Amino acid sequence: MRKTVYLLLFALVATAFAGYSKGGDGKYVVMFYNLENLFDTLKSQGVLDGEYLPSAAKGWNSQKYWKKNNNMCEVVRRIAEENATFPTIIGVSEIENRNVLEDIAANPKLAKANYRIVHYDSPDYRGVDVALLYRPDQFKLLGSRAVPVDRPGYPNWKTRDVLMAWGTIEGETFCFMVNHWPSRRGGQEASEHLRVLAASVAKHAADSIMQAMPGIKVVIMGDLNDDPIDKSVLTTLGAGGDAAATPATGLFNPFLPMFRRGYGTLAYDDQWNLFDNIIVSGEVANGPGLKLYKPSRNKYYGNIFDRPFLKQTEGQYKHYPLRTFIGDNFMNGYSDHFPVFIIIK
Repeated sequence: MRKTVYLLLFALVATAFAGYSKGGDGKYVVMFYNLENLFDTLKSQGVLDGEYLPSAAKGWNSQKYWKKNNNMCEVVRRIAEENATFPTIIGVSEIENRNVLEDIAANPKLAKANYRIVHYDSPDYRGVDVALLYRPDQFKLLGSRAVPVDRPGYPNWKTRDVLMAWGTIEGETFCFMVNHWPSRRGGQEASEHLRVLAASVAKHAADSIMQAMPGIKVVIMGDLNDDPIDKSVLTTLGAGGDAAATPATGLFNPFLPMFRRGYGTLAYDDQWNLFDNIIVSGEVANGPGLKLYKPSRNKYYGNIFDRPFLKQTEGQYKHYPLRTFIGDNFMNGYSDHFPVFIIIK
């Protein structure tokens, strides 16, 4: 009799906890957002952050910083509102340090999500890092590490690490990898080998954890500074655009079909690029268990959050993402990238 009572109590507690940990309608939103130079207002030693100080031409001060903070949080709140749940995972890039992440997590607009932080200081010369925010009621963090992207023969060359964080959602093991690959400075072709290098590091890390933990579900996200059809993404990562044809340990890019139809997340010289990608392993694309979900109204598994309030409404850059600055002029905008997300259910 006592054993039966204990089993019933355990079942009730487990059911209550499961209901609390599930996303809205049993779904989980995984989001990535390049926050475009989210610096604090203090000088940091050893990095080139002078452009974002009160004494600089931009006049970056506390008032502008908190407007930027509020704008970033408003974007997350709007995504949560549309999906009836706060994102479970938010990968971010171009943040200066853990302090700015703590300010994001503490914003009243996001307080209900109770976000926790995974962050490592990267060796980037400007001091910008990647990081991950997660909801502890939905994602049970088991471990994390920063994987350096080293360039053989160039000990002084630095870029952002690849951040890995693994844990469970509804008892299923996931590994989330946040990336910000080298820019196209010097031209796309001249710098391509650097993004191929970063892609090879991410690919090796993903393959290694899938080999070590069979059945783990891998999600690679970030600002890749390349489009889904470029060598680093399509060839080095091997991220194709056919979900059904993706093997369990292969990679599927939900944003590849979107790019081929003209979608983008940032614009330059009147050309749209789709640098912001969320790529999943076949275990996520096809299941079993939790897998990519596409509402009946959606044509694609990928989602670009490009609502009108995030866009320039007039002038030379009409329809472009509404930035924080144009030159040194404060626009009170959001980012030069649109955020992206996927849904797992």
